[in-house]
Parts: sequence; structure tokens; C-alpha cells
Amino acid sequence: MSDACVIGWPVEHSRSPLIHNYWIKRHGIAGEYRREAVAPGRFEDFVRRLSEHGYVGANVTLPHKEAALALAACDDQAEAVGAANTLWLDGGALQGTNTDVEGFLANLDAAAAGWDRGLGSAMVLGAGGAARAVVFGLIARGIERIHVANRTFERAQALRERFGAAVRPIRWEERNGVLSGAGLVVNTTSLGMTGLPVLDVKLAGLADSAVVADLVYAPLQTALLAQAKRRGLRTADGLGMLLHQAVRGFSLWFGVQPQVTAELRNLLEADLRRERE
Repeated sequence: MSDACVIGWPVEHSRSPLIHNYWIKRHGIAGEYRREAVAPGRFEDFVRRLSEHGYVGANVTLPHKEAALALAACDDQAEAVGAANTLWLDGGALQGTNTDVEGFLANLDAAAAGWDRGLGSAMVLGAGGAARAVVFGLIARGIERIHVANRTFERAQALRERFGAAVRPIRWEERNGVLSGAGLVVNTTSLGMTGLPVLDVKLAGLADSAVVADLVYAPLQTALLAQAKRRGLRTADGLGMLLHQAVRGFSLWFGVQPQVTAELRNLLEADLRRERE
């Protein structure tokens, strides 16, 4: 039997078990994916004894992603993003990566095929961990001009220092003025999430070919995505990224490449609806 888990503090909110246990059942794997609530003071010991707990690997969520980066032998992707969200054992050695990058890119590819063809400029809203994954992915796809707007300008500047001249930091109040030249707009902030203020951006000046992505998945359709759809623009939502970022971890742990299907997405959408009721 092969088991995996998601480690967080708290961890009850995680939807990863829904995703991975769906795939485990679909592929007839003798295993289970569980939640593990592990306090920060216990994280290192828990991870170092992962196999003793019966696990072949784990996802890592807040507040442990930076600690996971320090404890595992991580790839360039995790090092660049500054966080590890996926751990696995290779010959007993703890390995780590960050799958948010491929989750973001794969979701865009699925939702807006060809989005990066001829794309000259992108706008990223926010400058936290999710923004680092998005910027890394955009640079990997050859995007040469990435404006980053953040309420704390110094954090946007820090992304330029981390990733180089492709990143153009701008002040938060400048976002709408710069937005019109972007072929891709990505919200990596929590604005628009259920219970939080909506994201105040104006999409009227975007070209008809522009794509709008929002990493928020509760609600499924944020005010930003609704505004983009009224404009007739292509969109990519946060639930798609959540699903696609789970693929590589499952493959590493169980040796099977799972598929993001309409059935799986419907399962997650139903769970989100139940939470709102």
C-alpha cells in the first residue's frame, strides 16, 4: 500500500484529498491520501520520518512551504519560487519541488490554448509566493515584459531582483494605466475571495485577444472573471490551477500520470457549492 498526505496547520480546508483520492480510486491504487495537521514546531520531525508514518510523499501547504524548501533536496523551480509544495522520497532521500508553476501554465494551456503565442506583455497583480510561481512560469515561456503591481511597492521590486529585467515593478495605483497594454492579466492576490473586497481593476482597455486569469477559486467566478467574460475575453480560473498543480505530485508518488477530467472538476465544484450553503 502507498499512502500520501497534505501537511498543513490548519489543514481541514484542503481539497487535495478530494483530488488525489479520486485519482487513487480511478487507477485502482491500493493507497489513501490524508490530511495531516502538523504544527510548525513538529514539521521537521514529521517530514524527516515521513516513511515511518507510512507515506511515500506529501503536499505541503501553509505555513510550511518555506520550511519544506530548507529540509528537502529541491529542484531549480522550487528554489526560484522560494517554496516547496510537493515532497517525495527517492531512495530514502527527501526531494522537493513546486508544482504551482506547471499548474498555472497547464491550466492556461487548457483554458486558453495559444495564450502565449506572440504575447509581448503580461500584468501580474500581487507579489507573494503565488506571484513568484507565475512570474517564473511566464519567463520560462519566453514572456519578456512582465509588469508586477503590488500594494507594497518594495515587494514588487523584490521580484525584479529575484527574476531579472523581464520584471517591471509598478505601484498599485498605476495598475489600471498599464493594464491596457497587457495580453495577459493574472490576479495572484486574495482580493475577490469570498469574504474579502473585490479586486478593483478596469479591463475595458484590453485587446479582444487578451486573457484574464484569477488564482482565486472561491468563488468559482470572481468579479474579475465576470468582468472579463462580459468583455468576451478568454479566462482561466483558480480551480483549474488547483487541479493541474496536483498532477505531478500524484505521478511522483504513484507512478501514474493522472488526467484532469470534467468529472473531477464537477466533484470539486460541488464541494465548493456545499461550502457556500
